[in-house]
Amino acid sequence: MRKVYCEVTGKELSLPDRCERIVSFSPAVTEALFEMGLGEFVVGVSVYCVRPQSARKKVIVGSYNTFNEEKLKKLNPDIIFTTTGYQLELVRKLDEKFQVYPVRLPPSVSEIISTSYEVGVVAGYFSNARELERRLLIELNNLVSNCKKFEIKPKVYIEIDLGGPVTFGAYSYITDAIELLGGVNIFGGHPAEWLPPDDEKVKFLNPDIIFYEPKMFSKNRDKIKIVNFLRDRFGEIKAIKDEKVFITPGIYDFIAHHGPSFITEVMPWIKRIIWDSVN
Repeated sequence: MRKVYCEVTGKELSLPDRCERIVSFSPAVTEALFEMGLGEFVVGVSVYCVRPQSARKKVIVGSYNTFNEEKLKKLNPDIIFTTTGYQLELVRKLDEKFQVYPVRLPPSVSEIISTSYEVGVVAGYFSNARELERRLLIELNNLVSNCKKFEIKPKVYIEIDLGGPVTFGAYSYITDAIELLGGVNIFGGHPAEWLPPDDEKVKFLNPDIIFYEPKMFSKNRDKIKIVNFLRDRFGEIKAIKDEKVFITPGIYDFIAHHGPSFITEVMPWIKRIIWDSVN
C-alpha cells in the first residue's frame, strides 16, 4: 500500500499501488482520468460528469454536494476524488467513511494542468499523468505563444448562470485565460474567484465582448432572448450594439468546466472570438 498525504483534509491515505476502483464527484477530474486512458478504472461519477460521453455510462453516485452512501459502499472505491470550494461540506461527510482526496479549484490555466497531473499521480498512474501534462503544456504553449499583442486589449465581460448570474474576478482560471489570449476581463482586478455582477458597473465599463453561458442542461439558448435579457439590464452597451454577444455551445458547462478540454476546446474558441473582434 502507498501512503499519500492530503493537505486539504490533513490525512494520510492508504492506497493500492494503482487505484482500480475510482469514484469522481468532479467533472474536471473525471475528464482528466479518461484523458489519461484510465476510464476503465472509473466506477462511479456525479450526475454532472458528462465528459467524455462514455463517462455518462458509469454509475451515478451523487451530485455536487450529495451522495448515495449505499451505492458507494457497493462500489467499494479505492479512492474518491472531489474538488474543494463548494464541495468541502461533501468532503467532510465522505471523509467519515471513505478515502477522499479533494483537488483544489484552479485559480489559473496552468493549475488546470497541475491538478490533472496530480489526480493521475495520486491514483498511481505516473506515466499517464506525465503524458497528459506534456500534451496540455504543448497545447497551451501553442495557444499563447502566437497570440497577437493588441495595442488596445478588447474588454470582455463573462456571465454564467449558476442558478443566478455570476461573473469572475482575479482568482479565476477564466480571467487568466481571457488575459493570456489577448483580452482583458472587466472584473479581472476584483480580488475574488467569482462575484455577482454589478449591472451598473458593467454599463460603465462598457465591454467590447460578452461571453454568456446558460445554466447547465438548460435548452433555453435562444440568442435573441438572451441578448434582450442582457439589453434590459445593461442597455445598448458596445458589445450588444456591435453584436458581439457569444453564447457558449452545447447544453453542458463550457467556460465553467475546468478539465483538460478547457485548454483544448474552450480556449481556442475564446481566442478566435477575441482575435476576430479586433480585425
